[in-house]
Amino acid sequence: MENPLDPTLLGATLLYTGVGVVVFIVAFWIMAKVAPFSIHKEIEEDQNVALGIVLGSVVIGLALIIASAIG
Repeated sequence: MENPLDPTLLGATLLYTGVGVVVFIVAFWIMAKVAPFSIHKEIEEDQNVALGIVLGSVVIGLALIIASAIG
């Protein structure tokens, strides 16, 4: 078993984490730009629960895809 505090493993973990977060942010930004309405207005002001559930599902799906692509 490898030492979890090995600098090589720690560096690789931080690199993959950074790449995953950047990909996630870019994908979410693209989704917000493609939407034909203001996501902020729909969720915050109009209390659109259905949109919140759909966005939560998309977030989970993106996270699973990124995690499987990196891992």
